[in-house]
Amino acid sequence: MINDAIRAREVRLVGANGDQIGVKTKQEALEMAQNANLDLVMVAPNAKPPVCRIMDYGKFRYEQQKKEKEARKNQKIINTKEVRLSPTIEEHDFNTKLRNARKFLTKGDKVKAAIRFRGRAITHSQIGKVVLEKLASECEDIATVEQKPKMEGRSMFLILSPKAEK
Repeated sequence: MINDAIRAREVRLVGANGDQIGVKTKQEALEMAQNANLDLVMVAPNAKPPVCRIMDYGKFRYEQQKKEKEARKNQKIINTKEVRLSPTIEEHDFNTKLRNARKFLTKGDKVKAAIRFRGRAITHSQIGKVVLEKLASECEDIATVEQKPKMEGRSMFLILSPKAEK
């Protein structure tokens, strides 16, 4: 809340350069802010009495927006890529899927390795678990296992996340 939107009768006032002025009435505080060609901004509404500061509100908002924009620019978005395998995968096909998984991990994405069991293959889910664990052990130099192999319906999943760079 700024200037006339402030409803409190008394406010603890902080000057433009950060010095404590003391408890003043709202009207006195508004006059002091107007004399300095600045705004009266409530910074702590829950305090008794509420704390208000004399500052250039437009400049303050601009600085806040700049900080938020900088924070958004620095954040890293992590995507999850999926690699689908089968329980009876051949060595060559496995190496192709492994190469894709390693590529995703080096780019900083998480990898979800999934095995879909078809027909009666579900009775041999341990074969699929061996394939997923082999994939995890091949990628252990660049990735950590975030979620161990887990069955969900007719599929088994394993999630790998890239190791944090130091």
